[in-house]
Amino acid sequence: MDTQNNQETTQELIEPDNALPPYSVDDLPESWREAMARAGWQQLMPVQARAMPYMQARRDLMVQSRTGSGKTGAFILPILDRINTSENACQALVLVPTRELAQQVAQDAQTLAGEAGVRVVAVYGGVGYRAQLDAFRQGAHLVVGTPGRVLDHLLKRTLTLDKLKILVFDEADRLLSMGFYPDMLEVRRYLPDHRVNGYMFSATLPPRVLRLARQFLREPDFLGLSSDNVHVVETEHVYYLVPGMDKDRSLVRIIEIENPDSAIIFCNTKSKVHYVTVVLQRFGYDADEISADLAQRDRDKVLDRVRQGKLRFLVATDVAARGIDIPELSHVIQYEPPEDPEIYVHRAGRTGRAGASGEAIALVDILEQLKLKRIAQRYHIDLQERPLPSDEDVANVVAERMTVLLETQLRAHDQLQRKRMERFIPLAQELSQSEEELPLIAMLLDEHYQKMLHAPPPRPEAEKTEERQSEAPAGRGKRRRRGRSRRR
Repeated sequence: MDTQNNQETTQELIEPDNALPPYSVDDLPESWREAMARAGWQQLMPVQARAMPYMQARRDLMVQSRTGSGKTGAFILPILDRINTSENACQALVLVPTRELAQQVAQDAQTLAGEAGVRVVAVYGGVGYRAQLDAFRQGAHLVVGTPGRVLDHLLKRTLTLDKLKILVFDEADRLLSMGFYPDMLEVRRYLPDHRVNGYMFSATLPPRVLRLARQFLREPDFLGLSSDNVHVVETEHVYYLVPGMDKDRSLVRIIEIENPDSAIIFCNTKSKVHYVTVVLQRFGYDADEISADLAQRDRDKVLDRVRQGKLRFLVATDVAARGIDIPELSHVIQYEPPEDPEIYVHRAGRTGRAGASGEAIALVDILEQLKLKRIAQRYHIDLQERPLPSDEDVANVVAERMTVLLETQLRAHDQLQRKRMERFIPLAQELSQSEEELPLIAMLLDEHYQKMLHAPPPRPEAEKTEERQSEAPAGRGKRRRRGRSRRR
């Protein structure tokens, strides 16, 4: 776990009316300070100082906090404090989107636990069951895993949640992006009848994450924190520096990684709108275009799909997109920055509405980067650069996502379907052992992926009519506070 540094920064914080004061190192029990020393922490990060008191008070909580903000420590230390090591049962469950994160969180937990006797296990797919089963037999107290493999163990009764006290969703937006919602919904069926405290950490809070919170958390408080600064982020502004001649492929890679629910992709000219639309359609995405040249009848068809939430990607010029309001728009993608700086604000403002959060993404080459930074400076926008994903990055994400989808589909098969499927196991083994035949398997996987994933990811459905409204983050009354962080 990296050594933490806490710098003095301007803060803006949304918190409940009955907010709890933040912790300082001096407020922590001696065992916590010893755990911090083992992990190499010198001070508490803002997300830790703010979130820990709520977990100690056993108040359900939603936290908006970027990756790398120290959130793992924010929930691990309070979890360890509540574990009874004499009881050989799962008492805390942390759901994460990837095997790498499961390994990291489990390792951090083990480091913080030290010799306290807390048994931690990372549970994820793509590996054998033996080590995980052994950990359950020994009475794992803290289980960190992907929803799919956790559900597998629950179905086989190799894992039970009868003694569960705490449930954490780490990177909740990515859990949904990876397609885990059906599995999470199934996991809920195995939760005990007694009260389980729920905590959700997410870099963004689009409406689908808010609905997920309402299904698992009880009257959660809300904290808006981000990176080393503490402030509300309704729309996160990011950009990718891309080669000028490779923007189209870069756009596809970014979409594969981001996996947005819905997006408007802005271009400056109608010819570029058409080109981008064709590129996305050729890659199998549900995309359509609107430009000033489109016949009114065709324009109305596209707009009807937009209003009904049936079109995932709308590519448009600023002129053509005027008056179009897409509810619950998760992303705005600017394929090229606008000529007029004020247009950037109008484009970005189409996401992150009604108290939910969204992302405004810009693709820029070297020259456009300078223009974008001038816009950000002019409007005081916190603009973050993200590294452009490589083909290998995309392949890894797609492989994990595809595995999730296939495992979910397999679990839904009845005995007859499984028996029928077994006819092809010898053929699958034969094809997988021949390099010349591997393209056959790749072709089948690609076709399946196109059908299953290039529609929007599964979206949580609110259980009550009033919960369908995308309001400010669920929870008790909230207040906004400004101040300056103190060195701890």
